[in-house]
Amino acid sequence: MAQKTLNELFDSFLSREPLFISKGALQETYTPETVPHREEQIKQLASILVHTLRGEKPSNVFIYGKTGTGKTLASKFVCGELQRRAAERGINLKTFYLNCKMEKTNTPYRILAHFLTELGEQVPMTGLPTEEIYKKFVKKMSEINSICIIILDEIDSLTDTSTLYDLTRINTQLKNTRVSIIGISNNISFTNNLDPRIKSSLSEEELVFPPYNAIQLTEILSRRAEIALRYGTLGDGVIERCAALAAQEHGDARRALDLLRVAVEIAERVGNDKTTIAHVDQAQKKLDIDRVVEVIKTQPRQSQLVMSSILYLKENNAESISTGEVYEIYTKLCKKYNLLPPLTPRRVSDLISELEMLGLIDTSVISRGRYGRTRAINLNITDNVLTKSKEVLACELA
Repeated sequence: MAQKTLNELFDSFLSREPLFISKGALQETYTPETVPHREEQIKQLASILVHTLRGEKPSNVFIYGKTGTGKTLASKFVCGELQRRAAERGINLKTFYLNCKMEKTNTPYRILAHFLTELGEQVPMTGLPTEEIYKKFVKKMSEINSICIIILDEIDSLTDTSTLYDLTRINTQLKNTRVSIIGISNNISFTNNLDPRIKSSLSEEELVFPPYNAIQLTEILSRRAEIALRYGTLGDGVIERCAALAAQEHGDARRALDLLRVAVEIAERVGNDKTTIAHVDQAQKKLDIDRVVEVIKTQPRQSQLVMSSILYLKENNAESISTGEVYEIYTKLCKKYNLLPPLTPRRVSDLISELEMLGLIDTSVISRGRYGRTRAINLNITDNVLTKSKEVLACELA
C-alpha cells in the first residue's frame, strides 16, 4: 500500500510541467557571466590582481562585507577572467578556493591537507605533524612553477591563525612559484585581533563591499529568474517581495535568491503552476529556522554556551537581559556540561558581540550612573525559531 502511494506521488510530480528550467542558477555555487552592481569592486580587485598577466605576484587583498554582498562571487569571477587571459598569454596561473568554515577545514593541518589534495598529493586528513604537512606543501608549490592566487573565504572562522602567517610568508621559501592571498570576511573587525605581522602582510590592499538595495536585488533576481524558471510561472510581486525582505536583512543577495528558490520549490511541491507572494512568506519562515539552526550548529562550544544562557534568561521571562546576567548563567552552564573552563567576562562580552553580528541578538548600551554601563540584550528571532534553537543547543551541548 505504501509503495503504491509513493508511486502515485512520483507519477503526479512527473506528470506536471516543472517550474524550474535550471535550478542551479538560483543557488550559491552558480557563477553568472556578469556580476551586476559590483562593477566598481570588480574593477578595483582586477586592478590589484592584473600584475599576474605579466607573470608578477600581485598584492594580497582583504575583502570585507556583510553576507551576500557579492564578495565570493566577484573574487571567483575576476580570478576566472584572469586565468582565461593568462592562458592566452602562456602564463601559468592557478587559483585555489577554500571556504574556511566548510568541511572542517578551519585548522592549519586541514587547510594544508586540502590544498595538497588539490595539487594531487594525497595526505591523510589527520595523523601527521602539521610541520611535516607544511613542508610537503612548500615542496609541492615549488614544483608547479606558477603564479598562485589562494582565496580564503570566511577567513574569520579560522581557529588558528598561524596558517595565515605561514601563507603570507611562504614566498620567502619558494623559488619559481609566487603566492598571493585573497582573504574574505563578514567581520570587519577580524584583522584587529591578528598578529601585527600577519595583518601587515595580509591586508596590503583592502576592499569593502556595500549591501545591495532593494532595486539592485530586484534586478539580480530578475536576471537569475530568466535563466532558472519557466516563463510565466512567477506571480505578480514575487521578485519584489523577495528583494524587499532580503534588503531588510543587510542587502543579502544570497538570502534573496534562497527565498525565490524555496518559494518556487514550495509551489511545485503543492502542485501549483505559479509561485505567489504567499509562497514567499512560507519560504521566509522556513529559511528563518534553517538559517538560525545552521548558524548555531557551526558556532564554537563557548559561543553555544553563551547563546544557551541568553535563551535560558529569555525563557524565564527576563524583561531586560544584561551581560552580567548572561555571564552568571554561562559559568553555571560551563560547570553543568563540564565541557570547557569559563572564559573571562571580557571574552564573553566579545562573544555576545559576535552573536549580534550574526543577527541572532540585538544589544543596546544602558548607563547605570555611578555603576557604569552595561548592554541590554534582546533576541532577534521569532518564537518558533526560539523553540528550535533550544532543541539544537541541547543536542549540541549534550
